[in-house]
Amino acid sequence: MESYLKKWCVVLVLLCFGFSVVKAQAQAQVPCYFIFGDSLVDNGNNNGLISIARSNYFPYGIDFGGPTGRFSNGKTTVDETAELLGFNGYIPAYNTVSGRQILSGVNYASAAAGIREETGRQLGQRISFSGQVRNYQNTVSQVVQLLGDETRAADYLKRCIYSVGLGSNDYLNNYFMPTFYSSSRQFTPEQYANDLISRYSTQLNALYNYGARKFALSGIGAIGCSPNALAGSRDGRTCVERINSANQIFNNKLRSLVDQLNNNHPDAKFIYINAYGIFQDMITNPSRFGFRVTNAGCCGIGRNAGQITCLPGQRPCRDRNAYVFWDAFHPTEAANVIIARRSFNAQSASDAYPMDISRLAQL
Repeated sequence: MESYLKKWCVVLVLLCFGFSVVKAQAQAQVPCYFIFGDSLVDNGNNNGLISIARSNYFPYGIDFGGPTGRFSNGKTTVDETAELLGFNGYIPAYNTVSGRQILSGVNYASAAAGIREETGRQLGQRISFSGQVRNYQNTVSQVVQLLGDETRAADYLKRCIYSVGLGSNDYLNNYFMPTFYSSSRQFTPEQYANDLISRYSTQLNALYNYGARKFALSGIGAIGCSPNALAGSRDGRTCVERINSANQIFNNKLRSLVDQLNNNHPDAKFIYINAYGIFQDMITNPSRFGFRVTNAGCCGIGRNAGQITCLPGQRPCRDRNAYVFWDAFHPTEAANVIIARRSFNAQSASDAYPMDISRLAQL
C-alpha cells in the first residue's frame, strides 16, 4: 500500500510540474523575442567590450537590483515589452545566453551601435547592426540543431517578434559630430537618411532570409530634446530643431519603408513604432504622465545634468519617477514603461503603424 501511494505521489508531482511548464509557456503570446538596437535596449552586450559605452556600474540599475549593462535606473522598453508579451523573465543578452535559453529569444543590442559601420567608433568597440544580424544568424544555426531541422526552425521563428531600433547613434555619434566624422559634409540630411534607410533595409532583408517574419521597427526619438542637446541650447529648454528635423526625415522614410517591405514580403508583417511622437507627448504634457522634469537628467554633470553622463558612484536624483531622462541621453524606467506600453497597445492612431505590437503578436 505504501509503495502504491508513493508511486501516485510521484505521478502527481510530475503532472503538476508538467502543468506548470505548460502554463508558463502558454503565458507568452509568442515563442520568442529577438532584439536589435543600441544603448536604449542594450542589457549587457557591451560589458565585455573595450568601450566607453558601458553602464555596468552603480548607479545604473539602482532600481533594478544593481547594474547589468542597462543604460537606465531600471527597465528598458524591451524589458517591459517582454513582460507584456507574457515572458517569465527578461530576454538574455547574446554574450550570456546558452543552450535552450535561445529558444525564448536573444537581445543582440549594443551601446554606440549604428546602422553605418563607423558610427560610434570614437567610443571604442561596439556591435553594429550588421554585426548583430551576423550574431542572430549564428543563433539560427543553434535553433536548427535544437529543433532538429530547418523546417521546424523556420516554423518556430516565423511566430517570434523581432524588435529593431537603430539610427540614433548614426546622428548622435556620427552626423552631428563633425570633429570625428565627415558624413555631414558628404550628405544633406535627406541624402543621409536615404543612405541609412538603404543599409537598414539590407539588414532587415537578411533577417527575413533567416526566418524573421514579425518585425517591430522603432523610429528615432527626439534627440534634440535630450539633456545633452539642451545643454548646448540658449535657454536649456528649447529643443534643437536641426537635430529633430533630421531625425524626423529618417522616421518618415522608415515609415515608408514599412509599406514597401509589407508589399515585397506578403508572408511577413512589418510595423512602425512612433517613438518620436510618444516621446514628444511626454515632454509636451509631462503632468499627464506624472513627470515634473523633462529637460535634465536624473544623473549627470554640467548644465541640464547633460554635459557629462552619469559617472561611477555618482548620487542620482531621489524622485526618479518624476524625470523623463535618467542621464544625458537615456530615459528613466518610468519613461521606458510608457513608451513600451503605448507601443504594445497604441493609445493614439499615430503611436504604431499599421498596427501595434499586441496585434502583431496575434498574427
